[in-house]
Amino acid sequence: MGHASRKRSTLANRAIAASAALILGGGGLVAANVYASAGEGKWGGNRPLQGENAGQQVSTIDCPEVANGLPDVPQQSRGEVDRELAAIDTQITDAYKQFADQKEQIERDPNLGKNAILDPLEDRRRASIDRIAVAIGRSGQQPGNLEGMAPCTLRAEENQNGQGQENGQNQGQNQGQGDGQDQGQGDGQDGNGDGDQGGEQEQQGNGPSPDDFVDITTVQPNVKAPRKKRNASRGTFTTDCGVNENGKFNPDNVIVAPGVSNGAHHMHDYVGNQANDAFASDDDLANGDTTCRNQGDRSTYYWPVLRLQNGQDEADVNDDGGGKDQNIGEIQTPDQVTLKFVGSPASKVVAMPRFLRIITGDAKAFTNGDANANASWSCTGFENRQLKDKYPICPEGSKVVRTFKFQSCWDGQNTDSANHRTHVAFADANGRCQNGFKAIPQLQQRIVYDVPPGPGFAVDSFPEQLHKPATDHGDFINVFDQNVMKKVVSCINGGRKCT
Repeated sequence: MGHASRKRSTLANRAIAASAALILGGGGLVAANVYASAGEGKWGGNRPLQGENAGQQVSTIDCPEVANGLPDVPQQSRGEVDRELAAIDTQITDAYKQFADQKEQIERDPNLGKNAILDPLEDRRRASIDRIAVAIGRSGQQPGNLEGMAPCTLRAEENQNGQGQENGQNQGQNQGQGDGQDQGQGDGQDGNGDGDQGGEQEQQGNGPSPDDFVDITTVQPNVKAPRKKRNASRGTFTTDCGVNENGKFNPDNVIVAPGVSNGAHHMHDYVGNQANDAFASDDDLANGDTTCRNQGDRSTYYWPVLRLQNGQDEADVNDDGGGKDQNIGEIQTPDQVTLKFVGSPASKVVAMPRFLRIITGDAKAFTNGDANANASWSCTGFENRQLKDKYPICPEGSKVVRTFKFQSCWDGQNTDSANHRTHVAFADANGRCQNGFKAIPQLQQRIVYDVPPGPGFAVDSFPEQLHKPATDHGDFINVFDQNVMKKVVSCINGGRKCT
């Protein structure tokens, strides 16, 4: 699919409407959706059907995240386990399509949802979970705690009366603003707005909703500069890999679902390594072409595409990851992509190992809860105001900015882990790595879009995640030449700014 970088004209009669004033304090990001289904290990036996009273509106299918409940998976079993986890994602996607087709009938008769969708889905999930347990048992101890993760629920609408999506005090976590890893806590309060975004009552497809947007001018500044200690590593290394002007897209995810086509069920933008698809090996990546100016950087950087929901079909309207997975609208080429590696506010950094894989954010944060949500949203000219669970409505002349700050601590041994998270970590509130982890260069991505003002855009997502902004996430595989990685470390530890 070839997509040249394009200029977008302002959509006619698009009004910028201020949703309820968003009050933030304490330097924290706005909290992501606080509903937690997976609950980091808290799953009962038969989970109650939400929306079981006839006439109650339901929005999506909510399933526990099986990957979060897995023990350490032996290396020999990871391929089979990853394939089954990808199959579970497809099961949810297929069930959601069925749910969306019958949503009105289900709201009138919740038993239809249970009998036609939830019970068959539970059976399929149970079979996959059993295969995962057997696969792990071949090389290690078979887990016995996964049975309670098979049932799913129908999740009730959170905005039935036009009220703000979250009411009252929520806890927001700042996963590192500025050049360090300042994990300050702050309280975010979403006002009780009426949900009317300048007459834009409903978005195309299955989301987002008007309540997922907020006027950035109503947000109070919430970014705190990190405190750097005497032995901080203050330098930076910036790599220029373009904006995906050559149009490399696919709905694969070689980190989470290697060997599985359409493992992401949403389309990714790629810059850097051009060999990245579901079947790419480390050797393929090492020998792949790169869009980076520095040919010693063959790393792969990717994230969900952002689309205008303007009624215009994209070339993937009938394809997996596109229209088949409820991702519709015109894909937007970023105006600017900045890929910068920064140091630690508390120590020097060590080199990343080659082929280190890092995922930041959670593609399923809408149903999983915000524990791993980490992307933030803002507007040019307002980047001291960062949002985690809202898309920004930017004033005329300002552009949308999405930011990812990756984990900056590494366990010193592994390039990946079974859940693709525990081999890396964020620094603590003082910028230090804990539990024997080592500080590594922190990747910070800043992506800028020139989109029409107003609530008319969204990132791609799994269909059941309803294109919520908290589901935004970024992926990175380090394929720097070792000599170039040494230069990255030298620049950062030496306090220099290098490109």
